[in-house]
Amino acid sequence: MKVIVIIPTYNEKENIGRMVDVLEGEIFPKIKNNQMEILVVDDKSPDGTADVVREK
Repeated sequence: MKVIVIIPTYNEKENIGRMVDVLEGEIFPKIKNNQMEILVVDDKSPDGTADVVREK
């Protein structure tokens, strides 16, 4: 099974890094075959949300 998590964001710079870390470190390892993808959809946040996601 492939799991795709879609996260819509706007001004979530303070939260998105932790969300991605939790998904990658705690949730996805429990998925058999580790078929996973995180798709973050940012609506041009002026706070740098997209930059945080790119660093991940």
